[in-house]
Amino acid sequence: MPANDLGALSVFLTVAEERSFTKASKRLGVSPSAISHSMRELEEEIGVRLLSRTTRSVAPTVPGEHLLARLRPAFTDIRDALGQVSGLRNKPAGRVRLLVPRLAVHTVLAPKIGEFVRDYPEILLDVTTDDSRMDIVARGFDAGIHFGEYIEKDMIAVRVSLDLKPVIVGSPSYLKSHPKPKSPRDLVRHRCINFRHGDAGLYRWEFAKGKKSLSVAVSGPLIVDDLDLVVRAALDGVGLAYMSEENAAPHLASGALVSMLEDWCQPFPGFFLYYPSRRQQMAALSALIEALRM
Repeated sequence: MPANDLGALSVFLTVAEERSFTKASKRLGVSPSAISHSMRELEEEIGVRLLSRTTRSVAPTVPGEHLLARLRPAFTDIRDALGQVSGLRNKPAGRVRLLVPRLAVHTVLAPKIGEFVRDYPEILLDVTTDDSRMDIVARGFDAGIHFGEYIEKDMIAVRVSLDLKPVIVGSPSYLKSHPKPKSPRDLVRHRCINFRHGDAGLYRWEFAKGKKSLSVAVSGPLIVDDLDLVVRAALDGVGLAYMSEENAAPHLASGALVSMLEDWCQPFPGFFLYYPSRRQQMAALSALIEALRM
């Protein structure tokens, strides 16, 4: 049934309940002639008279009574459903689907997820961990988290982490047999641990110093897509690794890892939560944004 027929059925339901075109027009906020025109089109389309009309009264016919008996509960269900959906606009409740790269899970989401769930017990936070830079709208996500440089310009982005500072690290055992690199270009002569960013492929290590910037495609005996494995391999002397200072900090403090090329490792904007529009935003998504916002 075409969508406009649902409007005509709603008009029929109102006229049948009010037993008056005039009263129905006031209730619906349209003219009596518009009501009459809508009913005439509906009856012509289905080929059955639904209302008996006189100058004094309006009443459903027998077929009209049959239709009315089915419409009342159906429209009640529709109104209830619309009320529930509309309520999601103002009440933090319902499902929020979030796409998060693994690099952001521990730094952005994990520290705040417990408090968020306790504060909003009626929100179901549905988190998918994936490093692919997929289209969140096409895949049915309400929002995503990623580095600012990867977020499309038509998205609204909200900062959810501090700037991140990269470090190049290696274990003392590795450095016993390999001299520290003096510039990023020296890395091509080192065994390095490569990190795969989902569908984007291997990450080229990025560096900046003053106005100079460059990226280096490193090579080595290991390619992984898990940050914990990068750290573990670096600690075990597999090779040099590129990671955030936050992830390396405890191992640098203990001496298990040694940093290098510090003057080439400049901070860069961290993670942002992004979503397609501010219009008619669900209260549940708004609550999540405020919980993660820096």
